[in-house]
Amino acid sequence: MALRLYNTLTRRLEEFQPQEPRKVLMYGCGPTIYDFPHIGNFRSFMVYDLLHRYLEWSGYEVRFVTNLTDVDDKTIRGARERGVGIRQYTEPYGEAFLADARTLGIRPADLYPKATEYVQEMVDFVLRLQEKGLAYQAEDGSVYFSISAFPGYGRLSRVDPNAIKAGARVAMDEYAKEDVRDFALWKAAKPEDEEAGAAWDSPWGRGRPGWHLECSAMSISELGETLDIHLGGEDLIFPHHEDEIAQSEGATGKPFVRYWVHVKHLLLEGQKMSKSLGNTVSLGDLVSRGHDPAAIRHQLLSAQYRRELNFTMDGLEASGRAIQRLVDFHDRLARTPASSHAGETRIREIARAGLDRFREGMDDDLNSAEAMAALFVFVNEVNAELDRGAGSLRLEERDAGLETLGAMDEVLGLLELARQARALDGTLEDWVQEQVQLRKEAREARDFARADAIRDELAARGVALEDSPQGTRWKVVK
Repeated sequence: MALRLYNTLTRRLEEFQPQEPRKVLMYGCGPTIYDFPHIGNFRSFMVYDLLHRYLEWSGYEVRFVTNLTDVDDKTIRGARERGVGIRQYTEPYGEAFLADARTLGIRPADLYPKATEYVQEMVDFVLRLQEKGLAYQAEDGSVYFSISAFPGYGRLSRVDPNAIKAGARVAMDEYAKEDVRDFALWKAAKPEDEEAGAAWDSPWGRGRPGWHLECSAMSISELGETLDIHLGGEDLIFPHHEDEIAQSEGATGKPFVRYWVHVKHLLLEGQKMSKSLGNTVSLGDLVSRGHDPAAIRHQLLSAQYRRELNFTMDGLEASGRAIQRLVDFHDRLARTPASSHAGETRIREIARAGLDRFREGMDDDLNSAEAMAALFVFVNEVNAELDRGAGSLRLEERDAGLETLGAMDEVLGLLELARQARALDGTLEDWVQEQVQLRKEAREARDFARADAIRDELAARGVALEDSPQGTRWKVVK
């Protein structure tokens, strides 16, 4: 089965076929860097990462661009309130977003363009629209897109363009759903724009780009006039993505995007998360409370992207346990002795079936819940085989299990992230080994109080011990 994606434009599942075989041009709407990101923002970015990883895993060459919006109403307002220029204001928030993305194991995009770096391209874009009769300069000096001059307006969002009143315009970067009015492409500079360093020269006088224009100019500049995939949160369908289509297709005369993929909102303990409600939680908040980034990643991927995801602390604890099971399974399988004399098991058969189920889940519109279910069924079934075994495996069976685990994790990125968090530097590892040896000696001397004290000290450092007839093993836990 080939990858199928739900295309918002057509409202149906479609087999994914890029313009050029084995090459994908993909753009994701990135954050507006006016504040530190919260965990709700990262649901969309995690889906971007999942698709990015899966396409590469499937053999595609992916060119992926995610923008950073650093000039809009919010960033200008924030810069003025702090009394600094817009670049100085937004820079720390952009760096914080990228740092959080690394913490969650999100693979970097090929490029993170900033809107302020593409102002000339935006001016040229508006000129093209003016030349085609799709844009006009209003009495306030701003340039607006004429919705009535573009027959296809409303195809993505299903809004009614006939609801527009002649001459009705909206200058804000964000406006109410169903509010169909001509939107600003270029906004005449106000004193507050100049004060924040957010105004540039143009054929229409000093001004700045409108929010919608920025993504069209950056995506087309870096990926070309037709994109294979455009990603974003469901709240961006209208007006942002609808306006992107209008201005992009109006300027180029070509289809702008082949597949529109939109991610449903995340809830926090059953409520929508937003800065206005004051119920946001940052990644730093969760990590500082001791939560494993791999567990956070697990919960963010626990529901298919078009289904509602309720992020809860109870769920996060369960995700932590799931991650530890994954780490323990990897360590158990990797440490199982390999012998040419070992008896046959079903591990290779289990691995083939598990990988098939995993691929079926991912091909079914990135159903990460089904893909993770396939992963943990595989873990359980291989563990059962290990329980039935005589303590060793054939090399090819152990390798098949490890390779299948690695293949699934190349897409999900859970074990990869968990092992990074549990890695010890050489000095600490030497200390742990020394404590394990001291505990062994204490037990042999029947000094059980000393042995228990060493175990407790190791536990306080996040190291758990497992005693067995073969000796004591240790592992780092979160």
